[in-house]
Amino acid sequence: MEQKKAARVSRRALFIGGGAALVGGTAAVYGEELARMWWLVPGIDKQRTEGEVDHKGARWVAASAANLRTADRPADYTIDRIVIHVTQGSFASAVRVFKNPLHAAAAHYIVRAKDGHITQMARELDVAYHAGNRSYNERSVGIEHEGFVDRPEDFTDVMYRSSARLAAGICRRYGIPADREHIIGHVEVPGTDHTDPGPHWDWARYLRLVRQELAGGPPVRT
Repeated sequence: MEQKKAARVSRRALFIGGGAALVGGTAAVYGEELARMWWLVPGIDKQRTEGEVDHKGARWVAASAANLRTADRPADYTIDRIVIHVTQGSFASAVRVFKNPLHAAAAHYIVRAKDGHITQMARELDVAYHAGNRSYNERSVGIEHEGFVDRPEDFTDVMYRSSARLAAGICRRYGIPADREHIIGHVEVPGTDHTDPGPHWDWARYLRLVRQELAGGPPVRT
């Protein structure tokens, strides 16, 4: 019985233990990063299926691998934030640049203004380069919204409602409180030079819709 138990030692435990031995005296420095990479061992289930999305009804279009870091969140990085962005351009242009490896950035989701359609471009498992801050990238999910910060008419009712349903689902999955400490604008990320979502984004309305979704309120139409 004891031999069978020993044979069932997880690949994760083996990888972490072997990694710590390998780096020797530098284990204290790199141990945390090595522990977060256990799922890179061949044969580990990486929970990925081609074209799979995290939000029901979203369309999958993959961002360039250069614009994100493959991970296994929340096992390796806790997700406790949602970052709200505005594209400063069209929906199509946002999809195009996130697919471009030279852009060096991508968000997990883009919400279209005219109909609330959602395209997912990075799995929530992975760290998308959307916040301009490594720590916030690792701990957050980024949602882009089609439009311009100085055009309030771009923030349509259907966009707010669709995005709120998306945000509520993310909150449920990771236990994120639906408040302004945990659902923030890009402008609030430390060290950023961005101003989105800007002064015309209606935070009170948005959070009300997110909380309504979480409470099982009337269905959001898209």
